[in-house]
Parts: sequence; C-alpha cells; structure tokens
Amino acid sequence: MTFNDDAKYSGKGVRKSGRRTGLAVGGGGLGLVAVVLLSQLLGVDLTGLLGGGTAGGGNQSETTALTGCYTGADADADVECRVGLTRDSLEDYWSEQAPAMGIGYASPTINLFIDSVDTGCGAATSAVGPFYCPADQLIYLDTAFYDTLRTEFGATAGPLAQLYVVGHEWGHHIQNLAGTFATADTSQTGPASDAVRVEVQADCFAGAWLGSATETTDADGVRLLDPITDAQIADALNAASAIGDDRIQEKTQGQVNPETWTHGSGEMRQRWFQAGYTNGAEACDTFAVADAEL
Repeated sequence: MTFNDDAKYSGKGVRKSGRRTGLAVGGGGLGLVAVVLLSQLLGVDLTGLLGGGTAGGGNQSETTALTGCYTGADADADVECRVGLTRDSLEDYWSEQAPAMGIGYASPTINLFIDSVDTGCGAATSAVGPFYCPADQLIYLDTAFYDTLRTEFGATAGPLAQLYVVGHEWGHHIQNLAGTFATADTSQTGPASDAVRVEVQADCFAGAWLGSATETTDADGVRLLDPITDAQIADALNAASAIGDDRIQEKTQGQVNPETWTHGSGEMRQRWFQAGYTNGAEACDTFAVADAEL
C-alpha cells in the first residue's frame, strides 16, 4: 500500500469528463508535451495530426467533481481516488517548494477522462497518454494509460509508478509557471536538446516530490503517504525507463536513433528522477549542465 489509511482527501483539484466516441484529433494543436508523448507511444512522428480540423463525433458530457473518495484507504483501493490523494500531496509539496525557488505558484487541476477530451490545447484521445496543457493549466489523464504501461511497455506500473506519472505532469506545470516553456528551444531533438532537458527536468521534479512526499499532510496534519520502500522506488524507476526514447525506439523500430530523441533515454530518465529524489528540486536544473553530463 502507498497511502496512509487515515489520511483524508480534500475533495479538490480533480474533475472527471464523460465519454465521447468518433473523435477526430485536430484543432488548435495539442502542445509540445502531448505531441511528443503521442509520438513516443507509437514510435513515429505524429505532429502532422495537429493540423487543421475539429473534434467531432458527439458531445462530451460536462465535467464533474471526483466523488466517492474520502481516505487513503480509498486511494489504495481505487485508481481514481489514488489520483485525488496524489494531487493533495503534490499540492502540499509544491505550494511551498515553488515559492522557495522563486516561482509564483498557482494550482493546476487534474482532468480524468475516458477515450477523448477537449482541452485548451486542442482535442485529444487517450492515445496521447497523460499530458499537461499550458493553455488551461490542466493535467489530462486517462487512467487506462497505466494498463498501457504494463501491456505495451512492459512496466510493472504499480501504485508508486502511477504517482510518478502524475508527478511528472505536475512538473511540467511548474516549468510553465517558471517560464521554461517560453525560453526552451524545442525545435531541436537529440540527447542534449532542450526538448530532452524539459522532460528529464520533469522527471527530476517528480523525484523531488516523492523524496519529500511522506512529509506531506492533509488538512488535519495527518501524513498522506506511508514510508516509501525500495521496491516501490524500483517500480517508479521501471516506469521511467520503460518510456525512455531508446526503449520505445527499439521496441517499435528495431533500432535506436539518439538524434531523434525528445524525452531522453531510459537511463537518463531514471538518473534525473533519482537526482531529484535524493537531492530535492534544487538539483533539477537540467539546463545548467553540460551536454556530456545530461
């Protein structure tokens, strides 16, 4: 188990969207994070999908609040409740850590959706995987992605790995607040590119949060998470490695081409996660290190 059974969910920061079928991806562009991850998932460059067009195929129901989630015991038993308490832990950590780093902080919202969703960055399907949209400052997640990690990428995708995925996307929100997206040159690819530096920094931010996550508390001061075990950390590292560029290229193309990397190798993603986990968010300036040290 991951969460303290007695911890209470705040009821804030997570919403659910209904189902829509027959979506055609298009419209105003999905944004860097979504495009890159979708290309990773399928092993090909899919940026051409982000041209003109609009979402179609029916109306999506209105969003609703996450319900039926009250305690850490609920989070250990239900994947959506797990996202809710993960949100509370991330909020507790970053509401203090971001200002300490000189970043003006505002909370993101997590949107749990099924199959497809309209976002401030355009229309997306579950094939995109989890992503952060800077335009509306929302994290979008279809929890079926965790099954994809297991079946398509061979990751164990246990509870802490699931927390890591949310923490990575929250890391992109911190980057957005810090102005990183505005200054990074994401037009280039390769192991030392800004695109990779953005992604491994988000891994590092996720590690930094998990390194302090057992100190985060609910509104009553009750700790949210139980102590994290070595086996759980190994599970998170397994997920980070499974979605490395080299692992995905080898699986989908049969060969590794570092010049096209946008997220970094599995080893890089693991190493930067560990850097944050061990040394905190201050160790996550991936833009300050030399190419050979990235």
